Amino acid sequence: MAAALTNAFPLWVLLATVAALVEPSLFTWFTGPLITIGLGVAMLGMGLTLELADFTRVRTLGGLVGLGVLLQYTVMPLAGWSIAWLLDLPTPFAVGLILVSCCPGGTASNVISYLARADVPLSVTMTAASTLLAALATPTLTAVLAGSRVDVPAVGLFQSTLQVVVLPVVLGVSARRFAPRLAARVLPVAPLTAVVMITLIVASIMGEGRNEVLTAGGRLLAAVFLLHVAGFALGYAVSRPVSGQEIAARTISIEVGMQNSGLGVVLARQNFASPLVAIPCAISSVFHSLIGSVVAWYWRAPTRNPESRSSNPKPKPKPKPRSEVPT
Repeated sequence: MAAALTNAFPLWVLLATVAALVEPSLFTWFTGPLITIGLGVAMLGMGLTLELADFTRVRTLGGLVGLGVLLQYTVMPLAGWSIAWLLDLPTPFAVGLILVSCCPGGTASNVISYLARADVPLSVTMTAASTLLAALATPTLTAVLAGSRVDVPAVGLFQSTLQVVVLPVVLGVSARRFAPRLAARVLPVAPLTAVVMITLIVASIMGEGRNEVLTAGGRLLAAVFLLHVAGFALGYAVSRPVSGQEIAARTISIEVGMQNSGLGVVLARQNFASPLVAIPCAISSVFHSLIGSVVAWYWRAPTRNPESRSSNPKPKPKPKPRSEVPT
C-alpha cells in the first residue's frame, strides 16, 4: 500500500497544486522553517536509500555517470537561461527558473527510471554524484547566469545546500552503514514521508503565490514546461550517440530532465528577497513528475524495450527494486 501511494507521487503533487490554487489556506500554514525541515526530512530519506556502493560505483560506471552529471549541469542551466530570455520572464520568475535549472537531479528520477525499465543503479549513482556536487555547482551556476538580473548570494546558496541536502544525505548514508537496524525500521516509511513533505512544500508555495501564478498564466507555465522537455530531449539526443547504449541514454535523459525542485524552493525562500523566485521551482516539481511519468509509460511498452536492461554489457543479476524518495 505504501509503495503504491509513493509511486503515485505525480498525482498527489498535481492534486495538491490544484487545491492550493483554489483554496490557498489549505497549505499556506506549511511555511517558514517547516519548508526547510520538510526538505531536510526528504533528503535524509534519500540518504537512507543509498549505500557507499552507490558512490563507489562511479569507478565502474564512471564514463556514463560523468556524461550524465555534465549534461545535468550544462544542458539544464543553459536551457533555463535561454527560455527565461526568450519568453522575457519577469525578473523573479526568470531567476527562479534559472535557479531550479541549476539544481541537481531529483531522486524522483530513480523512481521514473525503475518504472521506465531503465538502468536504476546508474540513475541512483548519477543522483548521488550530482547531489554532492550541488554545494558548489548550484550557487556558482546561478550566480553566473542570473547575476546580471539580481544580486545572487552565492555564499548563502552554498551554505543552504550544505544544510538541507549534503548533510542530511550524509547522515542517512551513515545511519544505514553504522546503525543498520535503526535504518531498517525507518526506511519503509521514508519514501512516503518524503512524498508528503515535497507535496506540502509545493502546495504551500503555489498557494502563497496564487495571484502571481494566475496573473503570469501561460507564459510562466510554458517556460517551466519547456525547461523540462528540453532536459529530457537533449539529455537523450546527446547521450545516445555518445554512449552508444539505448538504456543508458534513456536513464541519462530521465536524470537530466528531472530536478531537485524542493531544493530550489528552499534556496529561493532562504536567499532571495522576493517570494516569487520560489514559484517556478514549485511548478517544476509538478511538470517534471508528469512528464517523467509519461516518458516511463512510453518506454516501458514491450515494443520499445531492448533486451538489455543495463548499461553494463556483461550479464548481471536483475537488481531488486529499492525504495526511492521523490523530490
